[in-house]
Amino acid sequence: MSYEILVVDDSDFMRTMLKGMLEDVDGFEVVDEAENGVEALTKYEEHQPDVVMMDIVMPIKDGIEATKAIKEEPQPSKVIMCTSVGQEEKMKQAMKVGADSYLTKPFEKDNVVSELQDATG
Repeated sequence: MSYEILVVDDSDFMRTMLKGMLEDVDGFEVVDEAENGVEALTKYEEHQPDVVMMDIVMPIKDGIEATKAIKEEPQPSKVIMCTSVGQEEKMKQAMKVGADSYLTKPFEKDNVVSELQDATG
């Protein structure tokens, strides 16, 4: 079985890095990417992925608002928040609206894969 992942980050570099980390990992497929929360919700509706890797701080609609909207869906995806060091308060807000877990930047491939396995296990 392969789990579908939507990668959401306003940094093209971060999206590319996450996709690169996952392209050779069996069982996970990045189906799309988005650069803000509005685009994330559109792509979410289109793909209904198993997991959304969501940046917290983004323009237009941040990761907290987008996560809240996803978690209000009838069968919501797992959401793994991606945050920078020093964003503890925003992380608490994200967990309150339903985020399942989080990763702190900079990412290590082993940590990313482990978190995805936990979310889908």
